[in-house]
Amino acid sequence: MDFTEEQIERYSRHIILPEVGGLGQMKIREASCFIVGAGGLGAPAAMYLAAAGIGKLGIVDDDKVELSNLQRQVIHHTGDVGVHKADSAKAQVNAMNPDVEVVTYHTRLMADNARELVAGYDYIIDGTDNFATKFLVNDLAVLTGTPLVHGGILRFSGQVMNIIPGETACYRCVFHEAPPEGLVPTCQEAGVLGVLAGVIGTIQATEVLKMILGIGTPLNNRLFTYDALESDFREVKLKKNPACPVCGENPSITTLVDGDRRVCEI
Repeated sequence: MDFTEEQIERYSRHIILPEVGGLGQMKIREASCFIVGAGGLGAPAAMYLAAAGIGKLGIVDDDKVELSNLQRQVIHHTGDVGVHKADSAKAQVNAMNPDVEVVTYHTRLMADNARELVAGYDYIIDGTDNFATKFLVNDLAVLTGTPLVHGGILRFSGQVMNIIPGETACYRCVFHEAPPEGLVPTCQEAGVLGVLAGVIGTIQATEVLKMILGIGTPLNNRLFTYDALESDFREVKLKKNPACPVCGENPSITTLVDGDRRVCEI
């Protein structure tokens, strides 16, 4: 291991874990993750992956921090209002762990730039808040062969699932297609319990770390749900759909197509 004494101290609680050790910590350092949205889910995911010592984070978000974000997007502070979210997130990540390389993208994730943006990253975390973009991120993961950790929250409920191209069910296997616009409200329309973003975003980071280390039982072919009001965790077993239009036996989706709504992080 070529860790400095300071790094050995920083990651000591990882290194003493038999499931991690020095070699596992090196795997974390050599890994990279692309986070779509520096909002409610992206905030805890980015901070905990950085704290864990991940080597590189890519953060894409074209929004600026607003006061209403601060109820759940804990990577941003009051003084960051008006600052680009990707820049605010980078500042907080590097203030906590300067060893992490953070690359920011002040743009929307779209069909015409998605492949270029995600190129070179090992994992993707979905921190978006609308169906059209979630399908775009799913298709991007499947078509590029990049493992994706899906997350979603609304009101008092959240969900997480891993999408491993070629191995697991994808988002389209489960949800098929986006509902008509306006049928399902967004967080902006229906509200969301702020701490719920921390629960789900942290689970997303956990799943990435488990995949990097090859330990535990990942949320593959399992939709993990959390009801905050009832303190109830459940899971639904999933199966790949042979007729899935993007990951099935005869896919009809072979290129990326934009949905009818912009990227919007939770």
